[in-house]
Amino acid sequence: MTAVNVPIPKSQSLKQWTVEDYHRMADLGLLDPTERTELLAGQVTLMAAKGTPHVTALRLLATQLDSLLANEPVFVSTQDPIQLDNRSEPEPDLALIQGTVLDYADQHPRPEQVVLVVEVADSTLRQDCEVKDKLYAQAGIADYWVVDLPHRQLHIFRDPTPTGYTRHLILTEPNFVAPLAFPNCRLALMVILPPAN
Repeated sequence: MTAVNVPIPKSQSLKQWTVEDYHRMADLGLLDPTERTELLAGQVTLMAAKGTPHVTALRLLATQLDSLLANEPVFVSTQDPIQLDNRSEPEPDLALIQGTVLDYADQHPRPEQVVLVVEVADSTLRQDCEVKDKLYAQAGIADYWVVDLPHRQLHIFRDPTPTGYTRHLILTEPNFVAPLAFPNCRLALMVILPPAN
């Protein structure tokens, strides 16, 4: 798989880190353990701080999916790494992963084991919809959602290609959504969005 090409000014060049490099940096204490980071297209990126609406939306969504998919061969993973390729190891807000937690005792989930990826966006909408969407599409993630908190919308990306997703649907309340792999698992947007102020 190819990593997304991030435009870099001609006067600069950036070191492209691998997942192995990234883990070594963490092991050697080169990454501040108090700062949350992820590896995106070979670049170590600081993750945005999570506000209360972000945390609330993530808990609501995780609780709903846990309940609705309790008897399915998947589990809900929140803010844990998935390895897309040798240069990207994001930590999505939520992912539905095949199997059980113990299946991943020795390695992070890979794209073929990921059923759904969800990012919750308050201040990160542009990155989630214009950078991460390409990384997830190139990795072959079939179902990618972005919960847009400021606009109370859900962006749904499907049909991945090497250049991005070919389908991008935006839902508003009072619509329902279901993971592509579990069409009977219907979620109301009003149930996964924090109450409006």
